[in-house]
Parts: sequence; structure tokens; C-alpha cells
Amino acid sequence: MRGLTDAGPTAARGTFQAVITAMSVLAALGLFAAACATGGTGARDEGPAHADAVAGAAASPVVPPSVTPDRVDAVKLVKEDPKVSAEVKRELKPCVGDEYPVDVSYGDLTGGSASDVVVNVLTCGDAVGVGSYVYREQSGRYTDVFRAEEPPVYAEIDRGDLVVTKQVYKKSDPVTSPSGENVITYRWASDRFTEEYRTHSEYGNAVGGEPTAEPESN
Repeated sequence: MRGLTDAGPTAARGTFQAVITAMSVLAALGLFAAACATGGTGARDEGPAHADAVAGAAASPVVPPSVTPDRVDAVKLVKEDPKVSAEVKRELKPCVGDEYPVDVSYGDLTGGSASDVVVNVLTCGDAVGVGSYVYREQSGRYTDVFRAEEPPVYAEIDRGDLVVTKQVYKKSDPVTSPSGENVITYRWASDRFTEEYRTHSEYGNAVGGEPTAEPESN
């Protein structure tokens, strides 16, 4: 009988501990389910991190869009410019419909408050440059501050400098085949453009005399 009595409490303690363990597991499962239903600490932990990321994005500097210069009527500028030759004005006529043979570019060449305007007038047939001009805004209007009218000529803006390309010919060169070109770089100083330097390039192996600014007429 004593052996049975001793076994009883031991078994009872084992059963009680098993019940306690089962209840603990059930309680833990209940808490886990509640946490999942309400978002849990995981969602709350992610909240501040997401807010920091949003705040960081809001604090990032915003790059403003590039300022687009006001477009000008280049054809009108050239036609109303008293410094432009009559020959160039005669060339300045529509090629097709109302499309004029002009190339226009904008940039800072003279350090003014508005963008400078570079206008190249071309021929309709072969797009030969017959005149290049730079217009600078002064007192609300554009003024001609540079012009080159020795065709073929073309002007463009290169890193704040005015670069003018002039094709050159040797004797007997046809108009369509110049022997080379002169590239002249101008810089704005003391309210005018001054030549900084020039380079000369030869095209192929053309021969026949010294280079000239224009081909001789036959």
C-alpha cells in the first residue's frame, strides 16, 4: 500500500505540471494570434523606420528645372537689323512653306541678364552659311554685337566662347569641295568680342595654290 501511496503524489505532480505547460503554450499562442491580428510589434517597429525614410526623402534637395530662355523671332531680328547686308536678307526667305533657313541657339556669351542669341542664316539648297550673328539683350531689346558675312560661315557656342568656322578654298576648288577650314574662337571682353585663337585644318590632299576666304569665280 505504501508503494501505491508514494506513486500517487508523483503522478499527480506530473499531471499538474503537464497541465501548467499546456496552459502556458495556449496562452503564448493566444498572444501571438492577438499580435498578428493587430499588426504586432513588427508593424510598429517598421513604422518609425518608414517615417524616417519618408522624412529623409523630403529633406533631400530638390533640383530646380533648367531655365528655358525666351524664344525670339530670329527671322525678324535679322530682317530688321540695319547691320545685316542686303545679300543676306535676300537669302533669308522661306524654303518650304513658312520654314526659314536659320539655325538659332541660346547661351551665355556676354554675361548679360538674358541669354544671348546666335543666328546662322543658310541657303535653302545646300545649307551653306551666308551669315552668322550674335544678339545681346540690352534695355529690353536685342542688339547685334557680332556678325560674319563671308560665306561659308557658321557660328556656335562652346563653353561660353563664340566659335566661328569658315571654310577656305584653294584656286580651282569647286564650291562644294573646300580645301580646309579655319576655326576662330572669340571671347567677350570690354563690351566686344575679341579673337582668342584660331586653328586651320586641311581637307584631304587638295592642291592648287594658297587658301583664300572664298573661291574664285570662273
